[in-house]
Amino acid sequence: MDTLESNAPLKARAKATVQESESIVVRFSGDSGDGMQLTGMQFTDTAAFLGNDLSTFPDFPAEIRAPIGTVAGVSGFQVHLGSKEIFTPGDTYDVLVAMNAAALKVDLSRLKKGGVLITNIAGFDRKNLGLAQYPEGVNPLEDHSLDNFIVHKIDLTKLTKECLTGSGLGTKEVERSKNMFVLGLLFWMFDKSMDSTIKFIEEKFAKKQDLANANIKTLKAGWDYGENTEIFNTRFNVNPAKLPKGVYRNITGNHATAIGLVAASEKSGLPLFLGSYPITPASDILHELSKYKANGVKTFQAEDEIAGVCSAIGASYTGSLAITTTSGPGMALKTEAVGLATILEIPLVIVNVQRGGPSTGLPTKTEQADLLMAMHGRHGEGPLPVLAAASPSDCFNMAYEACRIAVEHMTPVILLTDGYIANGSEPWRFPTEDELKAINVKFLTEANGVEGVLLPYKRDEKLVRPWIKPGTKGLEHRIGGLEKQNETGNVSYDPLNHEKMIHLRAEKIERIADFIPLAKPEFGKNKAKLLVLGWGSTYGSIKTAVLECMEEGMDIEQVHLYYINPFPKNLGELLKGYDNVVIPEMNCGQLLQLIRAKYLVPAVGLSKVQGLPFTTAELKSKFVELLK
Repeated sequence: MDTLESNAPLKARAKATVQESESIVVRFSGDSGDGMQLTGMQFTDTAAFLGNDLSTFPDFPAEIRAPIGTVAGVSGFQVHLGSKEIFTPGDTYDVLVAMNAAALKVDLSRLKKGGVLITNIAGFDRKNLGLAQYPEGVNPLEDHSLDNFIVHKIDLTKLTKECLTGSGLGTKEVERSKNMFVLGLLFWMFDKSMDSTIKFIEEKFAKKQDLANANIKTLKAGWDYGENTEIFNTRFNVNPAKLPKGVYRNITGNHATAIGLVAASEKSGLPLFLGSYPITPASDILHELSKYKANGVKTFQAEDEIAGVCSAIGASYTGSLAITTTSGPGMALKTEAVGLATILEIPLVIVNVQRGGPSTGLPTKTEQADLLMAMHGRHGEGPLPVLAAASPSDCFNMAYEACRIAVEHMTPVILLTDGYIANGSEPWRFPTEDELKAINVKFLTEANGVEGVLLPYKRDEKLVRPWIKPGTKGLEHRIGGLEKQNETGNVSYDPLNHEKMIHLRAEKIERIADFIPLAKPEFGKNKAKLLVLGWGSTYGSIKTAVLECMEEGMDIEQVHLYYINPFPKNLGELLKGYDNVVIPEMNCGQLLQLIRAKYLVPAVGLSKVQGLPFTTAELKSKFVELLK
């Protein structure tokens, strides 16, 4: 065992050796009040700024202030950084920071043998050990249970207090700064500049200079501790990744969704309106869009989910690019209004950031269990386009695409993301304006029937009705939730007309398949023994597992779906080229049902509904089993 007591005074020592690494996984873990999310994000932003590719996984409890010191209250932030392409936050950790006994108990099982463990001694006193439900008299820092790891036992609380003696801050404010000590130490271990974090602190506490000074001082103290104590004799170097040329920023899925919506507004020339009600994990989209007032973006925080979607429908009626955002429970509440938008045939983007359910369920955990609700969750026959984002940065692409389809095909569109990619982050290359598809907007300005008669439901070759701004002279018309007569839009209770309108609306959605990309194999193989068919946030884990299998000589391919209703036109024919098809999902097999029903393909499912994303190892194990 290499267990290292780290309370010695700072002193000059020989230069540490540098270990070159292609990729490394770091996990920050502690109480909700220990600042692990902030620490992880600052470490991530710096790594991204310095050119590493990366993927993150914020993992926190549902309670605003979870029980201190308990296993249920552990908040974690995981980052996988590399000099190669990174697709997942990693299965196991190379470095684990455990701020208390509960954090160690939760995360130790995934620390690699020989991995680095940094612990805060103050979080392993008798009280904390009891809260973490260790047996009386058992302390993992002292019982040789950590012999397989490189353990650094540091009294972070004491060192932070000593660093901030005379700062004038209260005890609580001083203790809250210990995460900056950890961050400074990690910056030293990975040879990362502190400049970005110092700038962040200065901006965050611009009006509280004493707090800014304290955090910066503690951050630098953590760096100095690594530099001058003899116990830290190894540093890690992860070179910048060779990514395509361009301007990059680190981005979460929710922020990418917001920017995608703004880009669609700018490209289409339509004012953007968001009518929303805060709900985990979708609220950040509302928060982010509220910052774009200068771009003409209007955000409305409604009193409930129903008001949020109805306000968006009203905005769409007046000619705005209208959005509403939510998660599973809110999606259920919006259902009736979404049906109204469906029969109106009016553009509307509904973003569902999925979480664990049913009911309140696991509000801060991830799931893909709203797919069938998106496909069929309306009374009456009302199919809608359903899209799904594959990664944090892909949320930009699919949010933009959802807007394009909604406007060009006069229909509500459901965009599915989930808590994993909504809160996770990765480097995102800014697209240039010319790289974005055109969004063609056309408002009807004169009557479209014979002898100056207005026909608000007369359709073009795509079966799309015209978009008419209220108040346009001579184009007054009736609109509402009752069934419409074909072309005239007048209220109609005629049975044959109703059936005709049902089929027209459904066929309009099916024809969208003519305007979306074909499905294609990730690695160009149209035939293989095993096809892994995925959708949504499973993309990164599937790709990593498939790559590992291919490197071991297995005959395997991956196809990922971004358009689920309608499916790409070539999907059925493509699936026939593979001997076996497996569909991994974070639900009990919802895409599996759709694929089997539509294409009669004997696909097999791989389900996980634990509130956690798939690991590469879980997927690879199933793929190997099927290939055998």
